[in-house]
Amino acid sequence: MQIPSMQEMLEAGIHFGHQKSRWNPKMRNYIFMSRNGIHIIDLQKSRALLEDAANLVAKTVASGKSVLFVATKKQGRECVREHAERCGQFYVTERWMGGMLTNFSTISKGIKVLNELEKLEKEGYPPGLTKKEILRKKRHYEKLRKDLSGIRNMKELPGVVVVVDIKKEQNAVREARKLGIPCVGIVDTNCDPTEVDYPIPGNDDAIKSISLIVGTLADYALLGSEGSRKSEKEEDTEAPSDGGKSARAKTGESSGSDAPKKKTAGKEGKDPGE
Repeated sequence: MQIPSMQEMLEAGIHFGHQKSRWNPKMRNYIFMSRNGIHIIDLQKSRALLEDAANLVAKTVASGKSVLFVATKKQGRECVREHAERCGQFYVTERWMGGMLTNFSTISKGIKVLNELEKLEKEGYPPGLTKKEILRKKRHYEKLRKDLSGIRNMKELPGVVVVVDIKKEQNAVREARKLGIPCVGIVDTNCDPTEVDYPIPGNDDAIKSISLIVGTLADYALLGSEGSRKSEKEEDTEAPSDGGKSARAKTGESSGSDAPKKKTAGKEGKDPGE
């Protein structure tokens, strides 16, 4: 698995920042130059930091934890959803519901309601319900499906949160940091890179830029999944370390030296040597 080359990042437009007047001074170290009033991001640093974030994602998935991709801005919704589904991870692309991480138990109840409503949609509503009640349930189902479809199978908190626009998704970033969940974020020149644990300097407004960065992280998530499956397979095929003693114990087998000795007949209450 390889990190995109400088040429690929250049073609995707990752180097384009915002206008000089809209910059955040904390991004100074990641800016290469300015051209026609636009800041140009240093792609060498972007590539190195993308590699760090990708390795984190791979290790997290290999350890059995999940990754949550967050992108509710129009440019990133579709490509983030596609990449998250491709690597079998979770995503939020419509709306970040407050407490999605910090109040996960309540969100889990919402997921339970979603599953129940979906069952009614497939099997049919009870005959006693009025048309108005059915319509209300249908609307509730559509709203929950839209907001929670990307995390409906998430049974526990993710191991890493990946955010496309850390300014727009500041609530997601805050919740992740509050819970101590490592946060990876694409940071444009108008962002504060210290708000996330693993900043990736880059254009967070272009579809190609978002797709290349998120796609790379998704590739490494797949790599972590393969490593996890491989280690599980090796554990399953590993021979028992007790040399088969446990198997003999189950069948009642024993060696001649371990067989219990039969007591010799003697007078009751006296030692045989008497």
